[in-house]
Amino acid sequence: MIVDEAEAGIAQHIRLERGARNWSLAELAERSGVAKASISKIERGEMSPSAGLLVRLAAAFDLTLAGLLLKAEGEKGRLTRAADQPVWRDPATGYRRRQIFGRPDHPLEMVQVELPAGESVSIPAWTYAHARHVVWVQMGELVLIEGGERHLLRAGDSLGFGPPAEVTYANESTRPCHYVVALARS
Repeated sequence: MIVDEAEAGIAQHIRLERGARNWSLAELAERSGVAKASISKIERGEMSPSAGLLVRLAAAFDLTLAGLLLKAEGEKGRLTRAADQPVWRDPATGYRRRQIFGRPDHPLEMVQVELPAGESVSIPAWTYAHARHVVWVQMGELVLIEGGERHLLRAGDSLGFGPPAEVTYANESTRPCHYVVALARS
């Protein structure tokens, strides 16, 4: 059952995106690699989607995760006050994501993430096909595994992503990690 407004908006927007394309549940499942039953449960508000599932659904719609969440939250002005920045938490990992900046009419998006100790999130390569990413660690340590290459980033370090590859964000430490992701749509 849906527990908050953000999840209700996400569920509704996934239904709208699918409907706008006249796709069946089976077609979205095939395009996203997400089980048809899971999509149905998400759309009905019976399941809280993980970050991994949302990334796959967004990519099927040719959106970034931030783009999908922004559309679900509705249009906003150019100024986003700190108190109004949308926050979403992955129910599976506790990953917490704050949308610092993002608008459909602007090529840049900025997201601040808190990744709990011992957790990881993997993102498939095809989600990076139309965007360039930079990660900047604010606090803690972050292990980024990009296409099999391992990078250890500490507070203040940044990494610009190379060609599209599967990426795993992992916090192998005993403390939370805070980082910012800036992405530019190409």
